[in-house]
Amino acid sequence: MEPLITLKDIGRKYVIGSEIIHALKSVTLTINKGEFVALMGPSGSGKSTLMNILGCLDTPTKGEYILNGINVSHMTDNELAEVRNTEIGFVFQTFNLLPRNTALDNVALPLVYAGVNKANRQERAKKTLENVGLGNRIDHKPNELSGGQRQRVAVARALINNPSIILADEPTGNLDTKTSIEIMGLIEDIHAKGNTIILVTHEEDIAQHAHRIVRMRDGLIENDYANPNIIRVERHIAEV
Repeated sequence: MEPLITLKDIGRKYVIGSEIIHALKSVTLTINKGEFVALMGPSGSGKSTLMNILGCLDTPTKGEYILNGINVSHMTDNELAEVRNTEIGFVFQTFNLLPRNTALDNVALPLVYAGVNKANRQERAKKTLENVGLGNRIDHKPNELSGGQRQRVAVARALINNPSIILADEPTGNLDTKTSIEIMGLIEDIHAKGNTIILVTHEEDIAQHAHRIVRMRDGLIENDYANPNIIRVERHIAEV
């Protein structure tokens, strides 16, 4: 079976004045369907640049990116927008919700771009909100919700199009410890249903929820390994 994501010798450089910055030098990586991967690294390691490329928000300067059988390395902005809307669900640290819209309308938004009719949109959005435990908050606006509830709305919006991958960028960065644990529990549930998740974080305890950890430094992958803590737990469950 083909990997869901294949990156071959991906590089990204930026020219700022007379200076050339190599944000990514050479990244080769494969991610299979159903994996839960944490992308880690200090500030300036290239993890945000890599996430932008994985999320089709940016294109590489060199190399090849195949997402779900589609070569997205050299697409135009319009083509990338199309891929983003069908293949990728985003969860951001700052939630990125529209303040004047209800939870229902925020979640239904990607379906507007996809051309789904209103009745169908609302039905699907309601069901997705119920799946993240917010069935009783569908008419609330973001300022009427707690931080954890807002992030649940953002997770529901990421799920609405049944994307190939969920990209979560520091999803607990603005949340307290208790709420962070709840949101990571929700992300684990989503993974258990077969979704592929890429989690970008600089927090070690958040990364420990992932089954595989990819660490970056200076625009390169420093190491890439299966999370031994998860494997131990799974082996223990299998033995019980």
